[in-house]
Amino acid sequence: MADDHGDTAGSIAAGKDVAQHSASAHDAGTAVVATDEVPNPGFPPYRPRVTDLDPKVDRQQERRVSALFFVSIIGSVLAVAAYIAFPIEPGNMQSVRNNTLFLGLGITMGLLGIGIGAVHWSKSLMEGHDLVEQRHGTRGSDETRAKAIEVFTLGNKESGFGRRTLLRNTLIGALVVTPLPAIALFRDLAPEEDPVPLLRHTFWDKGMRLAQDPSGTPIKASDVTLGSAFQVIPEGINDSEHRIEEKAKAAVLLVRLKPEDLKPSEGRESWSYDGIIAFSKICTHVGCPVALYEQQTHHLLCPCHQSQFDITREAAVIFGPAARPLPQLPISVDAEGYLIAQSDFKEPVGPSFWERPL
Repeated sequence: MADDHGDTAGSIAAGKDVAQHSASAHDAGTAVVATDEVPNPGFPPYRPRVTDLDPKVDRQQERRVSALFFVSIIGSVLAVAAYIAFPIEPGNMQSVRNNTLFLGLGITMGLLGIGIGAVHWSKSLMEGHDLVEQRHGTRGSDETRAKAIEVFTLGNKESGFGRRTLLRNTLIGALVVTPLPAIALFRDLAPEEDPVPLLRHTFWDKGMRLAQDPSGTPIKASDVTLGSAFQVIPEGINDSEHRIEEKAKAAVLLVRLKPEDLKPSEGRESWSYDGIIAFSKICTHVGCPVALYEQQTHHLLCPCHQSQFDITREAAVIFGPAARPLPQLPISVDAEGYLIAQSDFKEPVGPSFWERPL
């Protein structure tokens, strides 16, 4: 019994020692975390570069980087000049080659100059000390935020951005000039003239027959069956020298419904013929072709952004981002039974943004 009691007492004493040791270890660990002490990750000693030791070489590298930024500026300006000096002429493939070649060379100079210059700056002039950044799972305290400002200040000092004025100014200049070719390219996509009058008038005219696309065969009213829908164009447009955009503007979707299904507004009662009705095929959202027709619901669907139009109510918008109905082409028949246009569209075709003031 005495031996058992002694063993028990010894075990209890040993347990206390272990507990005290664990508590001491936990306290020590807490102290390490609280003081943010990080063990040395084992970085190799820093090896100074030539620019760190020789001020003359440092200035040479600074001038090289600045020269690369100047090359970027020159390349961007040349790209804009090349785009203007070598315009693309319809049917002239050499003009396309010249425009692509010189515009591409200018853009390449602009991008490579600023890219290589930035890399060369970081490799030869910025301080290259290895460092370890601690991650924090929560928002930092005021002290931490102040430390962040200190880090940014130190980064500015190490990069030389604040004191190397030549580098800073040429870099800013290159960044400002680099987007100019893109601005020139996208700005030139706009028409030279006010687009509203251009889109207000199409190739359609009074008495012009509706023809199948692409055959160009005139269509008789008796040829259009109930529930059918197909694209039509003005007769003779394929034989003319009109540009392709003229044909695109004049594209019309022809549909036949029961006359009693149509609900025309006042003044448009005569714009259709025996249930045959015609609308512009160009969506009023961004100009995609409205090509899908649902016979049961009498809805036209634009596949690009899912705008839907109800042709029983003059192609009114019932869903999607389109802002206004599809323009309607007034039609009738001539003495031979062929479908003809009463006039041009009464409103501009295409996207609604063309009607906004520039």
